[in-house]
Amino acid sequence: MSRLGILADRLRRRIERRRLILRAIRGRFALRAVTDRTARIGPGDILCFVTLRNERARLAFFLDYYRSLGVRHFLVVDNASTDGGGDCLREQPDVSLWWTDASYKAARFGMDWMNGLLRRHGRGHWCLTVDPDEFLVYPHMEDRPLPALTAWLSDIGRQSFPAMLLDLYPKGPIEDAVCPEGQDPFAIARWFDPANYSIHKNGHFGNLWIQGGPRSRVFFRDDPWNAPALNKIPLVRWSGRSAYASSTHMLLPRGLNRVYDEDGGERISGCLLHAKFLSGLADKSAEELDRRQHYADSREYRAYRDGLGCGTGLWCSQSREYRDWRQLEDLGLLSSGNWA
Repeated sequence: MSRLGILADRLRRRIERRRLILRAIRGRFALRAVTDRTARIGPGDILCFVTLRNERARLAFFLDYYRSLGVRHFLVVDNASTDGGGDCLREQPDVSLWWTDASYKAARFGMDWMNGLLRRHGRGHWCLTVDPDEFLVYPHMEDRPLPALTAWLSDIGRQSFPAMLLDLYPKGPIEDAVCPEGQDPFAIARWFDPANYSIHKNGHFGNLWIQGGPRSRVFFRDDPWNAPALNKIPLVRWSGRSAYASSTHMLLPRGLNRVYDEDGGERISGCLLHAKFLSGLADKSAEELDRRQHYADSREYRAYRDGLGCGTGLWCSQSREYRDWRQLEDLGLLSSGNWA
């Protein structure tokens, strides 16, 4: 690219970042505070930001999981849930809760709300932005909580941390994989694809784009280029210049997306274990197709509706049973880099 082209591309990103920040500021007005406990946030606290709808069955395990890793405060947007999950969240002393019945789609699939809360409450903090069915694993997590990881990242000048979304699934039919409320979903959905992933680089944002796994293999086998993206950058030291551009797949400024080494080495990375493939998926897909609030006219949920049936399963002869982060590192799905 010519020097003029590089400057023009940089200008486009700057304009886009400012547009995203303006949308984030406006997006906050769609939120009504239910319980605002953000005054309790301490200077060095790690924060978790979540948008959800009808996820009550996952909440107890989700909150306990991230508390055990060192998250000190949860900032949650409830998009008009009807399952009573908001009542549970309102009772938690480390949760601040906002409610909205505004359009998830019009808010860029909730990211305007997240960017708004991140900008208002996350600046200067390491912030984890995840869905209620995403569970971060990273090297040495058994004896190094998130504050140890983020302190080390800060020491080496890193401001963001990537994690590939790793779909876990049961060995039998998805509709038979019942996970009682509050239980560990990975006691039931313990299998994953060890390979079958493709990676390419996004030239404009500089991030890696990852696709594949069981969703590509089963639900998008005839259209793999439209399979869901698996690349995520969920953990970021937030600043007033930061903004998520597309879900947590990529950010601006562009440097936050440089979470990989192009010189033959490896940088530290994690995985987000994805607990989507459980018995409630068919009902969830039907609900989301009726709402039509998801990306590309709910293409992903349409694929689930068309692919789910009696006896539908994702397990195959190449599937592996999940053990721990070391197993994922051996398979090249995450890396400890030089964090010995």
